[in-house]
Amino acid sequence: MPRKTDGIPFELHPRPTNGEDGKPLLYARLVSGRKLSVEFFDDLCFQHRQMGKGEMTRLFNTFLEVGGIYLAEGYRIETPIGSFAPRVKLLGDHTDPDMVTSKDVIFSGIDFIPSKRLVEEVRSRHHGCRKGNSHVGNAQMHDSQAMEKALRKSMTKWGYTTINTFKSASGLKYTTAKNYLNALCEGEEPLLERFREGRQWHYYFTKGK
Repeated sequence: MPRKTDGIPFELHPRPTNGEDGKPLLYARLVSGRKLSVEFFDDLCFQHRQMGKGEMTRLFNTFLEVGGIYLAEGYRIETPIGSFAPRVKLLGDHTDPDMVTSKDVIFSGIDFIPSKRLVEEVRSRHHGCRKGNSHVGNAQMHDSQAMEKALRKSMTKWGYTTINTFKSASGLKYTTAKNYLNALCEGEEPLLERFREGRQWHYYFTKGK
């Protein structure tokens, strides 16, 4: 079967819960690293949409300056691509509205809701999804032979490994690599021991392993 070459590329990652086979259930998310800059669209619109050079950049910069003024005043700004609104957060736990003051509420970011037109524009050009060339998230950690090989490889140079070194050797995400190494330090007969040097943990095989 020919490999799909168009559509939205995705990669698979494990969920915290396991399926009937004991392995983590999976979820899909966009392949990371696929980004386009405003400069890209600036050049594209200059070459193919009869817009002036730098016009797209000036448009966004102007929106940032002017829109920021009204967002800071609590307005929702509606545009052809969607609406923008400031997000607020109540600090602490409160039950009495009369006890809440302006000091208890802070600005916590910007909410964006895509417009119906933007969603329809994407959907009309959508050609399905395609699987990216990557590990299934951190699923490689369930291949014991691959993990042991990565662990030994990461210790080759110094006789011990660190979270970042093992992360590079195994392809795991940082938190998963950290949890994996820490788990090997637990139990009645742990495979690894660890010691801390400055801010960094060093992991090495226990004697006889």
